[in-house]
Amino acid sequence: MNQRPAPTTFQPGAQEGAQEGVARGLTPAGVQATAVLSRRRWLVLALNLVTLAALLSALSHVLGAGGWTAADVVIFAAFLFGAPWTVLGFWNAVIGLWLLHGARNGLEQVAPFTAAGEADTPVAIRTAILMTLRNEDPARAFLRLRVIKRSLDATGEGRWFDYFVLSDSNDPVVAAAEERLAADWAAEIGDATRVTYRRRTDNAGFKAGNVRDFCERWGGDYEVMLPLDADSVMSGEAIVKLTRMMQAHPKLGILQSLVVGMPSRSAFARIFQFGMRHGMRPYTMGSAWWIGECGPFWGHNACVRIAPFRDECHLPVLPGGPPLGGAVMSHDQVEATLMRRAGYEVRVLPVEMGSWEENPPTMLEFAKRDLRWCLGNLQYLKLLDIPGLKAMSRFQLVWAILMFVGLPAWTLMIALLPLKVLEDRDIAGYPAGLAALLYVLFFSMYLSPKLAGFADILLSKGGTRRYGGTARFVASALIEVVFAFLQGAVSTFRTTLFMIGLVFGRSRIGWNGQSRDAHALSFATAFAGLWPHLVFGLYIFGTLLWLSPTVLLWSLPLTAGYVLAIPFAMITAMPALGGWFARAGLCGIPEDFDPPAELVAIQADQRR
Repeated sequence: MNQRPAPTTFQPGAQEGAQEGVARGLTPAGVQATAVLSRRRWLVLALNLVTLAALLSALSHVLGAGGWTAADVVIFAAFLFGAPWTVLGFWNAVIGLWLLHGARNGLEQVAPFTAAGEADTPVAIRTAILMTLRNEDPARAFLRLRVIKRSLDATGEGRWFDYFVLSDSNDPVVAAAEERLAADWAAEIGDATRVTYRRRTDNAGFKAGNVRDFCERWGGDYEVMLPLDADSVMSGEAIVKLTRMMQAHPKLGILQSLVVGMPSRSAFARIFQFGMRHGMRPYTMGSAWWIGECGPFWGHNACVRIAPFRDECHLPVLPGGPPLGGAVMSHDQVEATLMRRAGYEVRVLPVEMGSWEENPPTMLEFAKRDLRWCLGNLQYLKLLDIPGLKAMSRFQLVWAILMFVGLPAWTLMIALLPLKVLEDRDIAGYPAGLAALLYVLFFSMYLSPKLAGFADILLSKGGTRRYGGTARFVASALIEVVFAFLQGAVSTFRTTLFMIGLVFGRSRIGWNGQSRDAHALSFATAFAGLWPHLVFGLYIFGTLLWLSPTVLLWSLPLTAGYVLAIPFAMITAMPALGGWFARAGLCGIPEDFDPPAELVAIQADQRR
């Protein structure tokens, strides 16, 4: 058995070099000129403001035909809240596609620190791999950790990594299984110091509190930690590359990998992650180009430097009672802003590199996760006055809030659509052509990350082959576009109801284990969760059918999801449909057609 490496720290000279880099006008890690990033940010701001101004000008011309009414003013204001996300998504996708296929050194412009990961440099820092659990399937979680360890050992650098299972489980049966599996694994390894199992008797601070407890108890023994969720898997090669980058650049505080979905037999998960997979690459590439060292943290599958995280990234307990008071639920982005305030870079590596997670198997499970993010992001309203944050970091918090605030705005616009049709139907010279053009243009911008993802695959050598061939890819893309409109309507309306409930103090969301396996939804379950969507959809369809069937047809991409919500949730949850998709190779991701060893091992064990 290899000797366990002693704790290591960086030499002061490395820190002094980073400080000298800042003095020379470079980012803290010394990898990029701050003036370059500043120019990029001003350019992106200008592009977004000009685009948004043009859209608002066209909308005001359409709404103002025949004079402004109260409904016009409300729709204009709602558009002002809802449109910025779409506009920025459009420019991120355009920039990302250009970097991938128009620029010679796109990745170097975005992530100049990646060269260190490719160098054949021996690992010399100790890393703790953490998996946080709360009433999850213990066998599934430990299987993933075993696979990760075997993959790391195969790189020859496994001795630098130890494993921690940090449990918040309050189910005694689950807790007993976790403890037994941890003991069995430690015995199998033959070194109890390589595997640590700890269960808290309460889950104060939720996952963030769980990780903080680790930092305070064991953080001094390690330079870096790699937090994982119960559904996370990473290849040893990917982990070693990230570790080398952290080792080479002591002022890298957080290095977030690009996390992609794992093969699934759930139709919902397959279609969802197919769309995310090809759309994320250009979008993330474009956003990382200008966000730079103030990047995102998604809370898992990322390397985090422990000392500044422990000392500088304390999360406040928010004043007031629930729902917005108490512990911060969406802790990761707040921790990213605090890490950057402490003088460390937060970067995302927009490269597919062996970093996976599982996606929710049904629409209702997806909604639970989405609503938890919604509540957590809205808590940022109480964090915007944190002193000392960088301007870009503060923008990240505001943008995370707008991500969800914009959804009720879209629902409000759709709710007012029948009234607007009623008001405008007798206006002479109504600019119907401009209205149609604006509608199509905005939809194209809304779809731009997906369209950029399609283009990226089609332009990449062997791109469609990775997705099972051109025919399968095109068919899957068409399925996913229809799915995205239906799923978007369901999610938007559910989030709107949740946020209305927050205003009246009636919405609550918990933190517990998630269902991760494909399973059917009964009509009763789907109806109980989605009947408000049906009622709202019937209102929209009934009034528009009476007032203007033509407008109803034009509205279908936005409104069909309401009336189809219940059958949509049931059909996409059907295990038989998911199995057929898997056999036909529809909405498959590259790992479906060429599975890496880590995922093969997991799938083989799950079939036993």
